[in-house]
Amino acid sequence: MEDDGAATLREPDEGEAALVDPVAAGRLALARGAFAEARRLFEAARDAAGAPALEGLSWAAWWLADDVAMFDLRERAYLAYRTEGDVRGAARMATWLGTDHVDFRGEAAVAQGWYGRARRLLEDLAPCEEHGWLLVHEAEKRLFANDTEAARGLGARAAEIGRAGRAVDLEMMGLATEGLALVTVGELDAGMSRLDQAVAAAVGGEFAEKWAMVWCCCYMLNACERVRDYDRAGQWCRRIEELTAQARMQMLNLACRAYHGGVHIHRGAWAEAERTLVDAAAQLAAIRPPMVAEATVRLGELRRRQGRLDEAASIFAELEGHGLALLGTAELCLDRDDPAGARDRAAQYLRDIPSHIGTLRAGGLELLVRAHVALGEPDTARAAADELALIADGVGTDSLRATARVAVGSVAAATGDAGLARVAFEDATRLFHRCEAPFEAGRARIELARVLAGLGRPRHALRELRAAAATLRRIGAVREADRADRLAGDLEPVRVPTLSRRECEVLRLVADGYGDRAIAATLVLSEHTVHRHVANILGKLGCPSRSAAVAEALRTGLL
Repeated sequence: MEDDGAATLREPDEGEAALVDPVAAGRLALARGAFAEARRLFEAARDAAGAPALEGLSWAAWWLADDVAMFDLRERAYLAYRTEGDVRGAARMATWLGTDHVDFRGEAAVAQGWYGRARRLLEDLAPCEEHGWLLVHEAEKRLFANDTEAARGLGARAAEIGRAGRAVDLEMMGLATEGLALVTVGELDAGMSRLDQAVAAAVGGEFAEKWAMVWCCCYMLNACERVRDYDRAGQWCRRIEELTAQARMQMLNLACRAYHGGVHIHRGAWAEAERTLVDAAAQLAAIRPPMVAEATVRLGELRRRQGRLDEAASIFAELEGHGLALLGTAELCLDRDDPAGARDRAAQYLRDIPSHIGTLRAGGLELLVRAHVALGEPDTARAAADELALIADGVGTDSLRATARVAVGSVAAATGDAGLARVAFEDATRLFHRCEAPFEAGRARIELARVLAGLGRPRHALRELRAAAATLRRIGAVREADRADRLAGDLEPVRVPTLSRRECEVLRLVADGYGDRAIAATLVLSEHTVHRHVANILGKLGCPSRSAAVAEALRTGLL
């Protein structure tokens, strides 16, 4: 087959631009974000330049969100390249038509037809960039179908082709694809190392194609969300926002902004999450309807956390096929005291996730633990908690480790092991605070308080409940804050007596089995003074005997 096509649209050098070639000038206009100007330039060259002008026009329409014109121009460019014998150009257009059919119309079957056409066109050619980009496009579809092994292999092959051809965009996108696949199966170090390198190249100006820069960045944010690494995500979000604003790529950043909104939710910046998600959903609905679910489903989770349960339920019902909507519906079942419904939905979610993709299973397992505990089925809950703990240990992020500790605490509390439950909830609270997840930290504190109250430590329980209520109310989680306040109200009537420092010292020695004479010798007091202190302690605690006073002091947290 004849092969005389350019590998990709690229920015011409100054010598080419000086020739006042409308196609070259159009590519320069695309590169600097002057999309309407690019459209005029390509239109001027349309009759003389043929397929390259049509391809350029299709990109101008793509950037301007004119999907009707874009599809028409892509198809015309494809046929023109075929007529001209430019196999690589035709394959390039076929590849993009495949992805555009998914992104703009949600037509996966049509997309596969175009990908198949591109493969057939390229099968007799030596490895070139078009091969690599087709691999990247196909790998994306495998990733989001949870076929991580295939996606990783496709990404690795794309990276090799890019490296061999010194095409940085392609090499880094292949690397980012590998990275996201590795992170998804829990190989965090290897995966994040690849993603960090790829995104650094993207934001550092090494990419020739703007769309590839944002695509790469979206993979990073998606990976961070999967392993709940919100600190890393927050750092990259700021850099990506700056990059897209400078390069006039705000439209292309809309899908990434859905992930960014999710980061804001988990870090407690709910006003910012609201603005980000509402804006992204509105714009995606206008220009990329199949992608709007990514913003809307996260808005549903924000509504649930805000206590606006009916609104959240309505959103999740409209997105029934989305995994996050299924998890959100399970959470709503727990919010509405329907643990059986939560169990069924969590189990349904987990049936769709292969056992080796732990990062995606974690959310379903977390809900399954809570549902089975609420149903009085601690043994079944323990099995889910054990699987969640293995995933958290393998991934190692603070947020996942904290989630696993909550599961351990829930099972321990349900089986009467209050000591283990207390330690587990304390660990979870600390880890959630460390990774700046205030909603989760507040809820873990509530569970810790319940355990402390059961251990006869109401003063400590009240302290945890007040701290939880303050944190939750500050971020706007009114429903959960009210729950903490109600639990605190149940404990408030318990009068915790005040003992003097010396009385506390005496009571500790009484608890250790010391008599008055031994206490006097230890504290260098007279026995009469010790006897008076003991009498005061019994009176303050309202107890008839020393053993009863010790028991009361343990119950109220004085000892």
